[in-house]
Amino acid sequence: MWLSNSSVGRKFVMALTGACLVLFVTFHCLMNAVAICWPTAYNSICEFLGANWYALIASAGLALLFIIHIIYAVVLTLQNRRARGSVRYSIEKTPKGVEWSSKNMLVLGIVILAFLVVHLIQFWAKMQLVEICGDHAVIPPAAGTLFIQEAFAQVWTPIVYIIGFIALWFHLNHGFWSMFQSTGWDNSVWIPRLKKIGCCWTSIVVLLFIAQAIVFTVRANEKYYITNEQLREQYKDMIWPMIEDDFGPDMAQMGQQISVLPYSQVSMGLRQMEAQQGQQLEQLTTPEGKAYVQSNPQMKENFANMEKQHNALQNVVKFFDYLEASDNKPELSFPQ
Repeated sequence: MWLSNSSVGRKFVMALTGACLVLFVTFHCLMNAVAICWPTAYNSICEFLGANWYALIASAGLALLFIIHIIYAVVLTLQNRRARGSVRYSIEKTPKGVEWSSKNMLVLGIVILAFLVVHLIQFWAKMQLVEICGDHAVIPPAAGTLFIQEAFAQVWTPIVYIIGFIALWFHLNHGFWSMFQSTGWDNSVWIPRLKKIGCCWTSIVVLLFIAQAIVFTVRANEKYYITNEQLREQYKDMIWPMIEDDFGPDMAQMGQQISVLPYSQVSMGLRQMEAQQGQQLEQLTTPEGKAYVQSNPQMKENFANMEKQHNALQNVVKFFDYLEASDNKPELSFPQ
């Protein structure tokens, strides 16, 4: 097949996958802008792009594009080195008109790949992957702004991201116009134009990425994503899927009833519920309680369900503890 066996075919595949990845980078930049201008909408987008079938298909397709792009990049680099043979060792200076990024696209790609791995660990692994595995983490997978908080509160995160963005600028700046060249736009009129267009587009996107990283870092250190009242109200409504599986439809109905209450009241109410259930379990773990459970088959099943429910409530309380760790507000009583 000419797409894999010929040099022209491989370059065409590189151009096609590169164009798709360029569109993704643009989308990601716009999504980050939403996180700055409208954080609650960003969380809604994260929920929409969770472990749904359409999001999983898109994620799998994007991963496939990355893999194909990387494989073909390595193949073309090795092919070019074999074609040059020992001639490349005699070249001391870069020929005039050859960009530095053109000679170092593979190295730039490796830096970007390393940056991508860090990004996936900080976000995708804690969001979509957690949903796929069915884990009940303390932070809800849809709370994207909290994962921004966790990532950019680290001193090294903005440093790594800015290095990755600089490598991305060089990589995209050359890749933008070269993908058109690979598809036949190789002439003295359009290539200079495409180089200018690519430079402008790449510079705007990368500068926006860097600005976003700076804003995320400042806000994370101010604990904005934890203390903002609008975000807390949104986080409050994210806890019900975390405990619905363990409590059943009754808890879902209860969640609908109390979701209209302020965040502080919901927090206090769930804390009281967890404490009461903990006391009940503690009574059932005494010698007398254990004897009662063992003598009653129905109670054995109820006890197991109570343990599951208590564990789920403990995670919810840990989540509220995480959100309220920096608060110095008096506790509010939950209305009976």
